Amino acid sequence: MRPAIPDLAEYGISPEHGFLPDVLPLARLPDPYYNKWEAVAANLQSLILTKRLRGVIDRLPVLSTSGLEHDAEWRRAYVLLTFFAHGYIWGGDVPCDVVPPSISAPLLAICEHLEVPPVSTYAASVLWNFKPLFVDEGIDQLDNLATLVTFSGSLDESWFYLVSVAIEARGGPIIPLMLDAIAAARNGDSATVTRCLCAFAERLDDLGQLLRRMHENCDPAFFYNKIRTYLAGSKNMADAGLPHGVLWDDGTGESEYVQYSGPSNAQSSLIQFFDVILGIEHRPTGEKADASSESDSRPRGPTHNFIQDMRRYMPGPHARFLRDVGAVANIRSFVEEHGARDRPLAIAYDACLAMLRTFRDIHIAIVTRYIVMQSRQVRARSRSRSPEAVRSTPAAATATTNLATASRKAGQASVKGTGGTSLIPFLKQARDETGEPAVGDWARRFMSRQTRVSGQNDFFLGKDEQELVPDQPVEVVEHGLAGMWTIDDDVGGICHY
Repeated sequence: MRPAIPDLAEYGISPEHGFLPDVLPLARLPDPYYNKWEAVAANLQSLILTKRLRGVIDRLPVLSTSGLEHDAEWRRAYVLLTFFAHGYIWGGDVPCDVVPPSISAPLLAICEHLEVPPVSTYAASVLWNFKPLFVDEGIDQLDNLATLVTFSGSLDESWFYLVSVAIEARGGPIIPLMLDAIAAARNGDSATVTRCLCAFAERLDDLGQLLRRMHENCDPAFFYNKIRTYLAGSKNMADAGLPHGVLWDDGTGESEYVQYSGPSNAQSSLIQFFDVILGIEHRPTGEKADASSESDSRPRGPTHNFIQDMRRYMPGPHARFLRDVGAVANIRSFVEEHGARDRPLAIAYDACLAMLRTFRDIHIAIVTRYIVMQSRQVRARSRSRSPEAVRSTPAAATATTNLATASRKAGQASVKGTGGTSLIPFLKQARDETGEPAVGDWARRFMSRQTRVSGQNDFFLGKDEQELVPDQPVEVVEHGLAGMWTIDDDVGGICHY
């Protein structure tokens, strides 16, 4: 008997907004008992700027989670405490590897309830960290969104999160649409599958246009130098000052050091859903497709260890949903069986692959602008500074310097931590793998092309975005949004798709 197609309600997934909560995130916890947390949140940027956050948190009482009732309250508490924790860890002259009970004790209880790890995740910074400016307008409109909590209080940081919020909201209707396609494929209804795939491709194009807007209000230099430090996790961070990771001191005296990656867009259940539903397989970086196994009956979907590992950072119900969808996904096999004699079906499926590949091209260009180019500029500046200037570096830059040092050492030793990979090769391979299931010969040629723009070397026309991407390997020790990417012994960090 075939497994049932997942019911979105059982996983807390909205048919309109996808993995965003059906109830808008709370801007404040309603119980006055938590006013001390809200007071810290209201002054978080100033406390970080003046380096007084640690002292304030050290004096906070250990609050119980018994006053948290509805899911929205638990999510709000999780967002607050993870932002506090990352500010506490990275907001001093040197990183702090012990988080006090005032944060750790309630956060660990909250994480158990929400089925998330004790670290800032994509859910904390994106899914549960937004509000609409006008409630009568859609949350899929980027210009109608604002963040609830940030480290810097800057538009740049808010915009960085909100682009992903808008993508999640705009992509939400794709989920029930493609579940309908699975049901139609089971019934042999090729026309319905084709219609769903066409709608999917159109919506993917919309998501790409949203992603292109990242540069409008998020300055690459500001992100690289001011924001990414606070998004760092505790995994493979020995050279940055966290040799053992972080100890979440719950007050019992039995706590141990743990290591977690920071928030990453690879933790987006929506993006992983696209791969699962289309049957796209991701291999470890550098591993080629095994032609002899193309026709076997292995389950299809993301198999890359890093991508799978990122599911541990998703809310539990979302990760289970991806697992269960993977057990029933049949679109690729249906197209392979019927596409040869049903040209509209094959074209619709290949169009989805092409649009998703284009989406990943856009992401590669963003990583290049925000990470590779910025890391080169930082390296050039550091080489031009005198030893005296380096020694007089303001304390605010110390954490970034530690990340740079760690990344240089990682690159020199060619170290790859658990879940680590090579940045640009990883992204390019993920993009190329997106086109591998293409049915039509024209689609295979189209998705294996090397994009060229007429006049791309003309001074006035500029160069194609893809020309910005370096060809040399970029080693990475994965830490999420603030991941320590090393390129020519320097660093960067952003996100994976």
